[in-house]
Amino acid sequence: MSRSYERFLPDIEKKLEGLIAAENSAAEAMSYSLLSGGKRIRPILLLEFYRLFGRQDGNALNFAAAIEMIHTYSLIHDDLPCMDNDDMRRGRPSCHKAFGEDTALLAGDALLTLAFKTAADTENIPPDRVLKAIAVLAEKAGINGMVGGQVEDLAAEKSGADIERLRGMYLKKTSCLLSAAAVCGSILAGADAEKTALAEEYAEKLGLAFQIIDDILDCTSDEKTLGKPIGSDEKNGKTTYVTLLGTDGARAAAAQLSDEALAALREIGGDNAALCELTAELLDRKY
Repeated sequence: MSRSYERFLPDIEKKLEGLIAAENSAAEAMSYSLLSGGKRIRPILLLEFYRLFGRQDGNALNFAAAIEMIHTYSLIHDDLPCMDNDDMRRGRPSCHKAFGEDTALLAGDALLTLAFKTAADTENIPPDRVLKAIAVLAEKAGINGMVGGQVEDLAAEKSGADIERLRGMYLKKTSCLLSAAAVCGSILAGADAEKTALAEEYAEKLGLAFQIIDDILDCTSDEKTLGKPIGSDEKNGKTTYVTLLGTDGARAAAAQLSDEALAALREIGGDNAALCELTAELLDRKY
């Protein structure tokens, strides 16, 4: 049965399929990773918030594609031996196992740069909104956001983390790109500052809940269901919500954060049924 938040998936996939025109090993690796499936949560969030604030056109698709390319580059690099050293991603060999570490590194770099070119090529949206959204995307994907969270994640493998440090790390590592999607969609649609801040709050809480569920699945699921190795957190000596709170405590924390996300969404108002459905699905997901 089709879910309401999946209404944008055909447009997202069509956009992604037409982006990589070069013909070399790095371009092949880019396509291999970008078009390997996935939930497409970040582009869906961006387009849902764009729609929530009154825009029914397809003019934000470039930004939706850009944020998925940034997410994909981060996965390619995250799987590398110098990071999490994971051999499988989405049920098949990770990029560096299929193409080699050197090509995978370049493919990730190329996806990141292509993402910003694609966002900058946005048409029929006021340029000041486009520029502001690009700045948000760069900030939340960079050293003060997702990349900074990865740095803290690596450091925590050696020194450990308490719950507050872990929460701060997850806010950067996972929530930042989700909140970038919500904020960019809001900015591009012309939402006011108050509504945009609520969109950001929603996505930050959703991102925390999402990462906690990832922690739980890494301990309780299986490789076939997840499409990637399980037990990697334990293998890498990572502190997670499960190691600190136990499975039940981690699940309760995720449920509380999901409720807080929905509260921010209710405060925004409007036709948010698809976002509510997405929130519930992510809390109950099995992969």
